[in-house]
Amino acid sequence: MSGNREIHLASRPQGWPTGDNFRLVASEVPVPGPGQLVVRNQYISVDPYMRGRMNDVRSYVPPFALDAPLDGGAVGEVVAGGSDGIAPGDIVLHALGWREYALLDAKAARKVEPGLAPLTAYLGVLGMTGLTAYAGLLEVAAMKPGETVFVSGAAGAVGSVVGQIARLRGAGRVIGSAGSAAKVERLRALGFDAAFDYHDGPVRDLLGAAAPGGVDVYFDNVGGEHLEAAISAMNPHGRAALCGMIAHYNDTEPPAAPRNLAQVIGKRLTLRGLLVTDHGGLREQFVREVSGWLREGTLSYDETIVDGLENAPAAFLGLLRGENLGKMLVRV
Repeated sequence: MSGNREIHLASRPQGWPTGDNFRLVASEVPVPGPGQLVVRNQYISVDPYMRGRMNDVRSYVPPFALDAPLDGGAVGEVVAGGSDGIAPGDIVLHALGWREYALLDAKAARKVEPGLAPLTAYLGVLGMTGLTAYAGLLEVAAMKPGETVFVSGAAGAVGSVVGQIARLRGAGRVIGSAGSAAKVERLRALGFDAAFDYHDGPVRDLLGAAAPGGVDVYFDNVGGEHLEAAISAMNPHGRAALCGMIAHYNDTEPPAAPRNLAQVIGKRLTLRGLLVTDHGGLREQFVREVSGWLREGTLSYDETIVDGLENAPAAFLGLLRGENLGKMLVRV
């Protein structure tokens, strides 16, 4: 443990972030106090919601501080300290990523069993990503067997899991949108009944062709044109889980509301926001069911792994540009 490295937020982006908004900083390896752990991070997660935290605005999570390490999901080995049944050598999941060594209270870490699943799975399909998909589809949108489900950003970490859970839970038809022909082919391989590249035409037309009988459940990761198209396609009493709106994260002006929002009234639609932190009560059920599907081989997941902490900003920028397939991770 000769030294530590951290990625700091050097400046707040105006519109699209650039590499200049980040700084790689050398620091001392922290020393644990009573009840604390020092964790050598092995993998860190980069996620779309982090873009919002780079703005100095009030939101559901505090903004990142300037000239301080960013944070986010991470998994690594405890190398010093210990408490609450956690000791050096244990592998833990925690929320202080974007650095090589993290100092945290033991109560803020969750021990995981590396023999049960790859470590990366605890940041993705068996972690926040998977729980977001599970809770959003089954609790927020309350999907029922036989219904038609549309997922935007469907080749991403959350969307790809949503579509597969919908299929495994008996959806009548599962449709996904993605940003390239290769991603569309991957969605079909994952069991989506239909998929389209949103660059191929107006989303409303592409979705209409893929869902001639309408849409009952929409899982929104994109917003913008996708949300407007989904509202037009949704059947009466349809439900939408609004998870993310990556189409607007780098806008410098507030986006216009969907032009067809009045349809929500006549169709009696439900549009409900989704924060995974509200659904912790589902965790045991989620892990039990999803881990079973993984063991059976009926659910798959994709990962894009970038090597080197110094490349975490580039990985994040690539995520915003849609360069990832599945979960974007950095191997520290």
